[in-house]
Amino acid sequence: MSVIPAQVSTNNPTANESNADSELVRQCQQGNQQSFRQLYLRYQQRVRSTLYQLCGAEGLDDLVQEVFLRTWKGLPQLRQVSQFSTWLYRICWNVASDERRKFAQQRAFNSKLKADAEAIPLGNSNSAQTPDLMRLHYQDIVQRGLEQLSFEHRTVIVLHDLEDLPQKEVAQILGIALGTVKSRLFHARMSLRQYIEQQEG
Repeated sequence: MSVIPAQVSTNNPTANESNADSELVRQCQQGNQQSFRQLYLRYQQRVRSTLYQLCGAEGLDDLVQEVFLRTWKGLPQLRQVSQFSTWLYRICWNVASDERRKFAQQRAFNSKLKADAEAIPLGNSNSAQTPDLMRLHYQDIVQRGLEQLSFEHRTVIVLHDLEDLPQKEVAQILGIALGTVKSRLFHARMSLRQYIEQQEG
């Protein structure tokens, strides 16, 4: 039996949505799959957004599934139930890191077979853009800017600036010092700003 429903509508909040995470976690630790479904409904969009920013769209559904499968398997060992969200983001980070390693290995293998990398052409139109198109264009620039950052810098800016997590929690998730988070965040923002200015200049 699949722990996670194949399709979930996030537009219909359930009656138990107001329950504290800690209570839901305790119920999950007793094998209650319905409580886990509530946690899934509550966090799946944030997990999906984080993984998309870190890894891109390819294989995103599989990565989200992997995060929640690891979460379900690891819940019996979770001692600080009040720290569930931090622990969940830590699993996100681990899954994203594993995916990045697999991607790097595959890329190295492909480089032996292909001498030239395939370039993705970017559309360029001189016609007037609607506000929606301009917004999508800007989002695309930001996404490509994130892809130019190192994985470490991209992670801190995604967790802090895009997911609105406090710097202290980002440090806990990544297992690094708070000062390191601040330093990486500063350099990531600077690099991203420079990239956006170059693209729009």
